[in-house]
Amino acid sequence: MRDLEIAGFLRERGILGGEISVSEIGDGNINYIFRARNGAGESVIVKYADELLRSSGRPLSVERARIEARALAICGELAGAHVPAVFCFDEVRRLIVMEDLADFENLRHGLLARKIYPTLAADLAAYLANTLIRTSDCILDGEYKKALVKEFINPEMCLISEKLIFTDPFTNFYNTNIPLEENREFYDEQLYGDIPLRLEAAKLTADFKTRAQALLHGDLHTGSVFAKPGATKIIDPEFAFFGPIGFDAGNIIANLIFAKINAYLTMAQNPEKTAFIAYMDNTIQNLIDGFYDIGIQILENEATDPMARTPGFARWYMGGIMADIAGMAGMELIRRTIGDAKVADINGIADIKTRARAERICILIGKKLILGRNLDILQEEDYGKYL
Repeated sequence: MRDLEIAGFLRERGILGGEISVSEIGDGNINYIFRARNGAGESVIVKYADELLRSSGRPLSVERARIEARALAICGELAGAHVPAVFCFDEVRRLIVMEDLADFENLRHGLLARKIYPTLAADLAAYLANTLIRTSDCILDGEYKKALVKEFINPEMCLISEKLIFTDPFTNFYNTNIPLEENREFYDEQLYGDIPLRLEAAKLTADFKTRAQALLHGDLHTGSVFAKPGATKIIDPEFAFFGPIGFDAGNIIANLIFAKINAYLTMAQNPEKTAFIAYMDNTIQNLIDGFYDIGIQILENEATDPMARTPGFARWYMGGIMADIAGMAGMELIRRTIGDAKVADINGIADIKTRARAERICILIGKKLILGRNLDILQEEDYGKYL
């Protein structure tokens, strides 16, 4: 997709007028991202899904573009304040044109710069509850829900998750793991050699494959969140499909934990460190509490399934989700540490001994979340106890 093609497309659709300049801004592994501007200072983001992966050149179904555009449309209806506006989707050209979030910043980068976003927890909780609980069988008409499940069958993207998140971290069956040499023996013992852990991971794998509970983003991490003080937007739902609700919430919580671990190990002990870690603790806890509270409210006030309106059902339902969140957060902590899709919060630590320690902390916390399925562990302050 050439710059002139994009400019012509935008002009043809009446999205931007005048002289249009186009520049590639994406650095992801899958798609191409462009920013288009005109002389009046107007700008949009254009996302292009090639038939070949941006990083490796391997073929990948372009159906992901339709799924992403549709997911953005549905989530925009349910949580519009937290999703970029979509101006156009061209299925033939595989182009999505959406709101430019130029005044936002990538959340992962922001947290690594120790920036504080006062509404982040409330925004994420609202996005998760409104997009997940409101696309569950408790709320949606049964016939419509089943039609949506069919519409969001996403086999290739789900297979990537099944391999990289749910299988290789515990077996290296597909040989995608990239272990830090200093921790190789630790991984052999704590992951490959831990059969009870593998059993619990297998249970979570079965849930991921078979439990079409709600419409998931499918790849919700701090790199797919853009934030600024007072506002938060979630992007890139190309992995969207119907799966277990705990997956999305667990993923974003794990990525907030990565940011906290980075601060815990790399910041000098001073008031700034104390304040930032307290902010991360509060963000994680307020996100958990906010998601639970909004979820209860939606279920109690809006459930269309008559059985879901039974007194006590909402708390039972949300209680199961909270346990799932813990397990899925553990899976994300482990796979981002040993797998090939690493995070800058850990992989970017320059001192190798500190990075090795960070990895061990991630693995041990992840194991405890999976084996115990209890989010109370996240209130622990001293991560050193997990070494």
